[in-house]
Amino acid sequence: MSSNRAKDAEFSRRSIVAGVAGAALWTGLSGRLVQLQLLKGEEYAELATENRIRLDPAPARRGVIYDRFGQRLASNKRNFYVLVVPEETSNLEETLRLLARYIPISNLKHRRILAQARQQAKFVPIPVADDLSWQDFSRINVHAPEFKGVYAEVGELRSYPMGTAFSHTIGYVARPNREELSGLIEQEIARLQLGPDDVAGRRRITSRMQRIYRHPDMRLGRQGIEQDSEIYLRGTPGFQRIAVNASGRIVDRLPSDDVAPKDGGDIVLSFDAEIQKYAISRFGEESGSAVVMDIESGELLAMVSTPAFNPNDFVSGISQAKYNDLLGNKKSPLYHKAYDGLYPPGSTFKMTVAAAALESKVATPRDTVTCRGKTRFGGRDFHCWKRGGHGTMNMKSAIQHSCDVYFYEIARRIGVQGIADMAHQMGLGTVYDLGMTGGSAGVVPDPAWKQKALREQWYEGETLNYGIGQGYLTTSPLQLAVMTARIARENAAPAPKVIIGGATAPPSGAPPYVPLNQEIAEHLRAGMYAVTSEPGGTALRSGDVGNGQRLAGKTGTAQVRRISTAERATGVIKNDKLPWELRDHGLFVSYAPADNPKYVCVVVVDHGGGSSAAYPIARDIMTETLKRDPMSREVFKVSSPIAQSAPSSPASGAI
Repeated sequence: MSSNRAKDAEFSRRSIVAGVAGAALWTGLSGRLVQLQLLKGEEYAELATENRIRLDPAPARRGVIYDRFGQRLASNKRNFYVLVVPEETSNLEETLRLLARYIPISNLKHRRILAQARQQAKFVPIPVADDLSWQDFSRINVHAPEFKGVYAEVGELRSYPMGTAFSHTIGYVARPNREELSGLIEQEIARLQLGPDDVAGRRRITSRMQRIYRHPDMRLGRQGIEQDSEIYLRGTPGFQRIAVNASGRIVDRLPSDDVAPKDGGDIVLSFDAEIQKYAISRFGEESGSAVVMDIESGELLAMVSTPAFNPNDFVSGISQAKYNDLLGNKKSPLYHKAYDGLYPPGSTFKMTVAAAALESKVATPRDTVTCRGKTRFGGRDFHCWKRGGHGTMNMKSAIQHSCDVYFYEIARRIGVQGIADMAHQMGLGTVYDLGMTGGSAGVVPDPAWKQKALREQWYEGETLNYGIGQGYLTTSPLQLAVMTARIARENAAPAPKVIIGGATAPPSGAPPYVPLNQEIAEHLRAGMYAVTSEPGGTALRSGDVGNGQRLAGKTGTAQVRRISTAERATGVIKNDKLPWELRDHGLFVSYAPADNPKYVCVVVVDHGGGSSAAYPIARDIMTETLKRDPMSREVFKVSSPIAQSAPSSPASGAI
């Protein structure tokens, strides 16, 4: 009996312990369940989501660049590309070797991908190939199941529909190089004010920026408007949520509005693409430049530099052989001759000298100088281009016949400083900011300039050369267009411009514009009209621009070599007997219609042998411009531009 009672007591104690233990266990399990489902449910849901959803970089749509009538000068096309994620492959090197069976992967590209994989996080995708043909892209998609960690995608890549026509002005885009990427990362770290001790934050930003800017669609502007308006055109990169299966294959693209990229802004330029293309074709095989400008607004309708390069060659990386060909081409296709090019203006500068003479009252339009082919000064002869001389010349006839001896004499009377001051008033010696990279100020020399640049004093004989646009004086074709516009009309625009829609045009950088005295300008215009339309004019055959309209202009020949006394004695060697690079440059500045100036056209033919190579081209370009009359037509409009301040961090906080 007592034995049974003891057993019952023992069982009761064990039941109590077991019950307490069970209750404690169930309480713990219930508490943990509450914690997992209620308190930390969201956190673990996010972790689970990260296992099946990833954030892929998504570059913004780059803004389109249009001409004044809506023709696309820089746009975007489909980009078929292939990525590899190193950590998802069983063997990256073997994967690349197998991929090379279906798409072109050079040995150099193979080595670079392996090197990049060693230098960055294994989860960061690496571009294998982009700008693929549809055939190559389809081939990879067919064989996609064979490759783990390889993704064939479709994006957008920059395209230049008009090829070489606007390459110097618009520029091009290219993949960010290491220095550019480092600079972008440092800018973002500075913007977020991450100190050197915030190692985790800096690492996170570096990883994010690398993922975005190494994306196959990502390009940065190089040269021209593409570079100068880079932030505006690029927009703000972001991310796309991607649903993947257990093997990492994409199964869906999910809503991503909160982290989506923001498109870049579009830009409208002042150019008329048809005039630009016509001008290029008119040059043929010649090397040179042309500028067509509306006088009243300053809008550039064409700015040609030929020959040129094809910006499409740079988008996915130009070959070294092709780049070397461009560098080695003696006609300098990489050089923006119209904006960066500097030339002695030659006789096109004579109107500026004439204006300085009238302004300083050292000569009147009726004063004459007798030209016998040369004049003596400082113990040396200064020659006229016409060996036998022009006879008696006044201001109008001296411009008409381009008499050097006349301008030697009035330059001597004016003095160097008076000529320099008028050159500045005419718009020379200034870099005009057109919203693109480049631009040259040239040289408007005076004694202070020479002392600073060469540490030498100014000699009076140098003033005579100054009077015919030679010596130290250099100008760009764009500056000559500004000079010509200021002669043509009192209300000429103070500076040229290119950006007329979308983005905000930059300040021109031009000094205050002081219009030329119109009585003086009328005397210059009379001389320029005589050049093209009166007997003896140096460009008599260029005056007719159709529809009963006349063109007024001035020829110029800029020497690129020194002619010795011995050569003058035996006869100056003709340009066509010289090597191309030693021939004179040919220049022509003009405006039309002569009786109601509206447009300016300037042409420079590099080593063309003289002005006779330039004025027929200018006449034909002006004829085409007047026929199209672009300023009489409505300009293409783009939608309201995005904010032009620097964009925020790419999808800040998304990762």
